[in-house]
Amino acid sequence: MMNRRTFGKTLGLATGATVASLAGLQAFPAASAATHGKAPVLPTVPPGTHTSLGKIKQVRAGVLDIGYAEAGPARGPVVICLHGWPYDIHSFVDVAPQLAAQGYRVIVPYLRGHGTTRFLSAKTVRNAQQSAIALDIVALMDALRIDKAVLAGFDWGSRTADIIAALWPERVKALVSVSGYLITNLEANLSPLPPKAEYAWWYQYYFATERGKKAMEDRTKRRELSRLVWDTVSPSWSFDDATFDRTAAAFDNPDYAAIVLHNYRWRLSLAEGERRYDAVERRLQARPVIKVPTIVLDAELDPFSAPDDSAYRGMFTGAYEYRRLTGIGHDLPQEAPTAFAQAVMDVDHL
Repeated sequence: MMNRRTFGKTLGLATGATVASLAGLQAFPAASAATHGKAPVLPTVPPGTHTSLGKIKQVRAGVLDIGYAEAGPARGPVVICLHGWPYDIHSFVDVAPQLAAQGYRVIVPYLRGHGTTRFLSAKTVRNAQQSAIALDIVALMDALRIDKAVLAGFDWGSRTADIIAALWPERVKALVSVSGYLITNLEANLSPLPPKAEYAWWYQYYFATERGKKAMEDRTKRRELSRLVWDTVSPSWSFDDATFDRTAAAFDNPDYAAIVLHNYRWRLSLAEGERRYDAVERRLQARPVIKVPTIVLDAELDPFSAPDDSAYRGMFTGAYEYRRLTGIGHDLPQEAPTAFAQAVMDVDHL
């Protein structure tokens, strides 16, 4: 287990709250499920069965006041579910109750710039590079005194979970990662993809322009843009207006536009990160392998999905399973909540 001095030296960060809380990790209560035998098979819950994750809690963690939903017993084994863009915690609105019913303590945080999550200081850079978001979740775990958890996410959430699993495996009991190994390599991102793949990423190039910036800063236009993304990346999902509106409320966060724009511009090397994260980014650019037990989920109709896991299989060196879901699009946990919840339970027994 890392002590305070080792953590600060390794990361080179000035995140005092996170560093200080890590000093007490040895005292954290254990939170791990029994892994003997197979997980029970969950009954299928249709998407849209639930519409709310209940009362939102707040906790100060690192540079943020993080809003999060919580379900299940307080002393249950912990699962942290991480959303992507343009989504929010409601991607797990049907996942969390299923896991809670099986005795898990489920934590679903709003990422920085979303929902009720706020920066503690107006002076903090509205930075959305991958290491900053990952360290937000480490800080959240510290603040909630969670030593170790199953991490499960998609899109930005997959990337965040992958990073924590790769760099701080002692904090991750197991991993569910939609779309596989998503840790960003800035040098590789400078090379063009095949045209069809580039076409699917149209919005990240839009965000690189002043027009895209103005659109994201306009509440109506960013909602329209997000709705278009939902329609195109989840072509078989028949969601209604109320489902979209529940999530779109998270886009009214005052830092939403800045965070989204910086995230995509940083990935294309069009925006700088912060020096405080340089040490972590150097480790990530070396493409660290993930050793914790992992289940990778893939969605057939997701335009960002690869046909199989051959491109990244070697990046997972521990117990591993790959599952491809037919007829499902990008927002996999909301479109196929039982398959996602089952993967969480199964990876906890690998």
